[in-house]
Amino acid sequence: MSEVSIFSVDTLLKYMGDDDKARAMVGKIVADACAPAMQPLLLAGTAIREGRLTDAGKILHTLRGAIGTLGAKRLVSASLALEQALLGQQQNQIPILFAQLEAEYRLVLQAAHNWLRQNAPDLAG
Repeated sequence: MSEVSIFSVDTLLKYMGDDDKARAMVGKIVADACAPAMQPLLLAGTAIREGRLTDAGKILHTLRGAIGTLGAKRLVSASLALEQALLGQQQNQIPILFAQLEAEYRLVLQAAHNWLRQNAPDLAG
């Protein structure tokens, strides 16, 4: 399992100058992106169970955008696969893909929290 594909803000840091100010700004971006914790997946799961597949897709699209900035390539791929299954109403694939996305999201949140603890302890919560 490649840690880089789960979570990596190295590129973001580099673009922002890779100094203390950049680290503080990236820390805030990471903290803000992870602040909702599991709430987006809970909302998407509820929407799926209620048959509101379009709503679930929108929630996941927003999550993918927010977390994608954190270099979460595996999460982005998992989210895209689930979003496509929702669009295609592939009922048999949705639970499997949702479980995969949930697992990836948990990994991202853990990696982000670890990064915050090491790089921006005041934002780690």
